[in-house]
Amino acid sequence: MTRAPRVLVSGACLGQPAGGVRRHNAELLPRLERLLREGGGGLTVMEGRTPVGWELPEAVPRVPSDVPYQPALLRALREGRELNRCAAAAARSGAPFDLVHTAHLPAPARLTLPFTITIHDLRSLDFGGASLARRIVGRRTLQSAVHRARRVLCVSEAMRSRILEEFPTAATKLDLVGNGEDHLDRLPRAPGPSPFMLHVGHVEPRKNLSLIVEAMHRFPALPRLVLAGADKGRSAEHLLAAAEHRGLKGRIELLGAVSDAQLSRLYSTAACAVFPSVLEGFGIGPAEALRAGCPVAVSSIPAHLEVSGDGAVHFAPDSPDDFARTVMECIATSEVRRPPGTTRRWDDCAARWYEALMRASA
Repeated sequence: MTRAPRVLVSGACLGQPAGGVRRHNAELLPRLERLLREGGGGLTVMEGRTPVGWELPEAVPRVPSDVPYQPALLRALREGRELNRCAAAAARSGAPFDLVHTAHLPAPARLTLPFTITIHDLRSLDFGGASLARRIVGRRTLQSAVHRARRVLCVSEAMRSRILEEFPTAATKLDLVGNGEDHLDRLPRAPGPSPFMLHVGHVEPRKNLSLIVEAMHRFPALPRLVLAGADKGRSAEHLLAAAEHRGLKGRIELLGAVSDAQLSRLYSTAACAVFPSVLEGFGIGPAEALRAGCPVAVSSIPAHLEVSGDGAVHFAPDSPDDFARTVMECIATSEVRRPPGTTRRWDDCAARWYEALMRASA
């Protein structure tokens, strides 16, 4: 195929709360649409029952569907059928799609078109809190997706290595697209008189926020904690209950999801940003914070080590003492200055995604 492909994106999960996956798509889909259109192709999003959670450019057509975000089983039963319906309608109109793209699991079944998939992490295999049954089902689901997909996209070198470790046959179809960090305004650093630790991301078990609570209990000199991110399940309730039990009532503030403008201000005023996750595929939060000049303390997991490089300090994700030591080291640093030319650009990520789609449609 000499022209760019016409791509149908499954957006059944794009109405989820703000987080890394949503940021990835919100930044890249408009850029990808432009590249595809300029190459003679195009991009359409099939929305789920919950509409896409941000404003798409007018150039991106939206097709409604009744596919639910949750439960995953019901989504899996309906998604392939609805995507095939969209594909058939496009073919009748004289502008057929060439590819389907999805970024969630399970991958749509019984598609009439080839598909590509972005794998953001392997949480069903790697998260210690996953049950044995979930791990067994997760492995089968991942193996099926990797086997059936025309191309498999990932967001970091750490994820690329992990996918190849589990599924060596993916080597011939695996593309590293990555994530960017140049989406927020950078404000001058201006920490206030009441220092705080900032965590950006969903409130959920794999973020390991209980480690911070335990460290704050052991080391009262640590500053208060501000959480910017949506609650998943009842994780926030459980976290606050654990904090109150340890005498930390009032020292943890839950902001929920915040705007980009609010996020820029938080990075500029925080004493440090902290990310104790036990599992990440990339780590947009640390990348954002470092670009903003905010001192960063991250758990020493592969994705964090890759993203933060020499700009952050690292701690063992199972050690409250190590966390406290690292945070105090961060607070002593008022601003991080990264070498010029180290910013990850969304435009570069979009170009890599475009090239992967061109390979998929060749």
